[in-house]
Amino acid sequence: MTSVALAFLPKPLMLEPDNLLPSVKLDMRLTSTHKFKQIRGSIAEIGLIEPLMVTAVDRRTSKHLILDGHLRFMAIKDLELPEIPCLVSTDDESFTYNNQLNRLSTIQEHVMIRRAIDRGISAERLARGLCFDVSLLQKKSHLLDGICEEVISILKDHHFSTELTPVLRRMKPTRQVECAELMVAANTLTTSYARALLAATPEEMLVAGKKELRAVPLSQEQLARMENEMSNLLSQYKLAEQSHSEDMLNLMIARSYIVKLIDNARVLRHMQTNYPEVLQEFGKIVEMTTVEG
Repeated sequence: MTSVALAFLPKPLMLEPDNLLPSVKLDMRLTSTHKFKQIRGSIAEIGLIEPLMVTAVDRRTSKHLILDGHLRFMAIKDLELPEIPCLVSTDDESFTYNNQLNRLSTIQEHVMIRRAIDRGISAERLARGLCFDVSLLQKKSHLLDGICEEVISILKDHHFSTELTPVLRRMKPTRQVECAELMVAANTLTTSYARALLAATPEEMLVAGKKELRAVPLSQEQLARMENEMSNLLSQYKLAEQSHSEDMLNLMIARSYIVKLIDNARVLRHMQTNYPEVLQEFGKIVEMTTVEG
């Protein structure tokens, strides 16, 4: 059996703030944003739930470089806490890590809230720390009730309203998966789109007793047209999905090649003299943090 190398050391280290070095320049104006106040309030009320991600200590500076968690780091410094739990990366390639980093999705937020509640933190205290209304917190904590595992996997990296999953749970698992794939393919994870898909769902694909009442029922012709359009869209999504990984790899290789070209002083001078407009476009490509950006 082939062993898999761990990306991070299994246990967090408690590090002093002075031993951590941000990998990006921190704009102090961020401290006035709602997001920062939400993070600060959460840490002050219930502590840090998710550790910071850092590199191994740099021998030259004797500090750990922060890979992820800069807002949490700012909030902890503002609260003057003496130590910060950190997960230390076994790979010192911060460029690669940041390229693959996905910001906190709706499902990840749900998992963190559930984890805090399971630790015995009351909903009222947690809502206060996160600057949420208690009713919204309850919706977030029960976000995935009645949702099948395949749908959770499809939506795990996306942002969507807490009103979307109650619509999906009216459907049977097979139909949930179909609708989730359609919404992701159309890049439209909205409650109104989910309700439209629910309206077009055949009776046998609905959970008993969960059928949505309609003020104006759709005709059979309208339902057939919607189902046909959804089927075509799903087919297009499947085709794009098959070539996505290869396309992304080719784009990353092309970007790496352009970076090497610009790093060559002779090539750079030649392009500045003869192809300044092309060099300008190359510069934009090099500055991209991700291919999708």
